[in-house]
Amino acid sequence: MAFVFFSKAFGGAYMKSSITQIERRFDIPSSLIGVIDGSFEMGNLLVVAFVSYFGAKLHRPRLIGIGCLIMAAGSFLIALPHFFQGLLVAHETPDLEARTGICRSYPSFPLLACEKAAGSSMWIYVFLGNMLRGIGETPIMPLGVSYLDDFAKEENTPFYLACIHTVGILGPMFGFMLGSLLAKIYVDIGFVDLDSVTINHKDSRWVGAWWLGFIVTGTIILLSSIPFWFLPKSLPKEGQEQSQSKSTELTTVAEQENFLPDENQDHEEKNKPVTFQELAKDFIPSLRRLFKNNVFTLMILTHLVAVNGFIGMITFKPKFMEQIYGQSASKAIFIIGIMNLPAVALGIITGGFVLKRFKLGVIGAARVSIAASFGASCLLFIQIFLHCDTAEVAGLTVSYQGVPQVSYNQQTLLSQCNMGCSCSMKHWDPVCAHNGVTYASPCLAGCQTSTGTGRGMMFHNCTCTGEMMTPGMNMSAVLGQCPRRSNCDFMFKIYMTFSVVGSFISACGGTPGYIVLLRSIQPDLKSLALGMQTLIVRTLGGIPPPIYFGALIDQTCLKWGTKNCGGRGACRLYDANKFRMTFLGLITGLYFLSNMLWGGVYRTVVKRQKKLTLRNQAKENGLEGNTVDNGHANISIGKNKEDADNESTI
Repeated sequence: MAFVFFSKAFGGAYMKSSITQIERRFDIPSSLIGVIDGSFEMGNLLVVAFVSYFGAKLHRPRLIGIGCLIMAAGSFLIALPHFFQGLLVAHETPDLEARTGICRSYPSFPLLACEKAAGSSMWIYVFLGNMLRGIGETPIMPLGVSYLDDFAKEENTPFYLACIHTVGILGPMFGFMLGSLLAKIYVDIGFVDLDSVTINHKDSRWVGAWWLGFIVTGTIILLSSIPFWFLPKSLPKEGQEQSQSKSTELTTVAEQENFLPDENQDHEEKNKPVTFQELAKDFIPSLRRLFKNNVFTLMILTHLVAVNGFIGMITFKPKFMEQIYGQSASKAIFIIGIMNLPAVALGIITGGFVLKRFKLGVIGAARVSIAASFGASCLLFIQIFLHCDTAEVAGLTVSYQGVPQVSYNQQTLLSQCNMGCSCSMKHWDPVCAHNGVTYASPCLAGCQTSTGTGRGMMFHNCTCTGEMMTPGMNMSAVLGQCPRRSNCDFMFKIYMTFSVVGSFISACGGTPGYIVLLRSIQPDLKSLALGMQTLIVRTLGGIPPPIYFGALIDQTCLKWGTKNCGGRGACRLYDANKFRMTFLGLITGLYFLSNMLWGGVYRTVVKRQKKLTLRNQAKENGLEGNTVDNGHANISIGKNKEDADNESTI
C-alpha cells in the first residue's frame, strides 16, 4: 500500500509540476490547462461509485493491480504528443534577422509553419491520458484503506494510515524534484543544437523536457502493481492469527473424532459467487442509509471546500512564485518539493502519533483537526501582505519615462522613441536594458543594431532606454527579462517560512480528520462511504478549481503570447498585485469557510457521543439481558460478530 501510494503520488505531483511546461508547449491559457488538470478527476468520476461499492465485494487487491496498469498506460499516452509534434519555436520573433533593424516589421509565418501549429491541438492526448490516470487511481484509496482497516487492530489503524500517507508523501517530493530537474532540460533535447537556443530556463518562453517525466512515472506505477496480484482476497484479523491457528487445530482433532458435524456444505455456500443483481439491489438503500448520517454529510462538505482551496493552490503555486517573487519555474518546483512536502509528511505522521499517543477518540480527533485548520488559515491570510516590487516592463508596468503604471492596453507599448518603426505589439521577445527595465522586444526598445549570436546576442543604440537614463550612459540591451531590483530574496524567504509552517500545521489535521470520517460510519458502509467521499470531493473539489482559478488568473494577464499563425497563446506577464490578491484571497476565503463547517462537524459529533453515553448507561441499568438475547439471535442466524455489534449499537 505504501509503495502504490508513493507511485500514484509521484505521478500526480509530476503532473502538477509540469502544468507550466505543458501550458507553454501547447500555447494554451490557464483556464484550458485547468480543464486538462481536471481530467484526472473526470476519469475518477466515471467509475469511483461502482468500484467502491462492487469492488468491496470482489477481489480488492487485484482490482488495485488493474488500476495501476491503467494509470501507467495513461502516463505513457500523455508523453505521446512529443513524438508527433514538430520542434518547438522558442522565440516569437520568427526571423532573428528581424531583430537587427529598428524599422523592420516582423515578417509573417509561412503557410507551412501554420500547418505545424495546428499540432498544438495534441493537448487532447494529454487530456485523455490524464483521464486514464484518474480511472486507474480509483480503486487504490477506497479499496486499499478499507482492506487495511478490516484486518488491522482498531487502535493501530491511525498509525498505519499515517505511515502509509507519510511514505506516500515522498512521492510528491520526488515528483516535484523530477519536475524541477526536467524543467531545466530543453524540450527538444537530442533533436536540436542547444547552442542555437537563444533563451534559458528562466525565460517565460522556455519549455522543459516535460514528456520524459511521464515515461519515468509510468514505469514506476507499472512496478507498483506487481505485489497486488499475489495478495489474498481476505486476511485474518490482526492479533487473531495465533488464536485462529489454535482453534483450527482443535477443530481438526474434533472432526477426526467425529465430535463436530461436516462443514463442507457451509463452506461451499460461503464461496458461492455473488451475482451482479444481488450486489446491485442493495445499492440505493445503502446510499440512503449513508447520507442520513449527519456527520458523514458535514464531513463531505468540509472536505469539499478545503480541497477546492488546496487544489487551486497546488496547481498554480509554481506560477505564483514565478510571477510574484521572480523565481524560475524549475526553482519554484524544486523549493516546493524539498520544503513544503517534507513539512506535510512530518505533519501527517505527527497527527497520527498524537492520536495514538494520547488515545484520542472521535471528539479529540475533531478538536485536533479544527485547531490545525484554523492555524493554517491564519498563516495563509498573512501571506496576502507579503510581496516583491512589480517587474518593470516598459509600457506594461511602467511608462517609458519610468513612472509606475499598470496597463492592460497594448497601445501603451508604443512611444515616441519607437513610433517610427513598424514594431509588432503582439510578440514577446523581451530584452533587458542597462537601466534595469525590460522591453517587450528589441524593436520596441528602439534598438538600431545587434552583435553576437544565440544567447550572447546584444542590441545597441536602443533609443527608448535613453528616456530613463542620463546622456552618455550605455544604451545597449541583452536578451531576456531583467531581475527584480528590490530585496525580493528576503521577502521570498519570509513567504516560504510562513508557507512551510502552514503546510505542517495543516497536515497535522489530516489523519485526525480521516479518523473522524471512518469512525462515524457503519462498518458495512465503510467502503461505500470512502468511495462516495472520493466521488463527491473529486468531482466538485478536483475538477472545478483548476478551471475557475485558471480563468480568474487569466484576467490578471498583462501580455499574452502569440501563436505562429497569430492566435493568442499562453500568458507571458501578469499584473503581480492583482494576481496575488486574486489567488491568495480566494484560497483564504475557502479555508475560512471550511473552518466554519468544521465547527458544525464538531457540534454534531459531540451530540452523537452524548447520546451514545446515555444509551450505554441505560444498558448498564437493566438491558444486559436483552443484549445477550440479541447476541444469541444473531449467532443463531449466522451473522458475524461485527454485524451483531453494529445492530446492538443502532
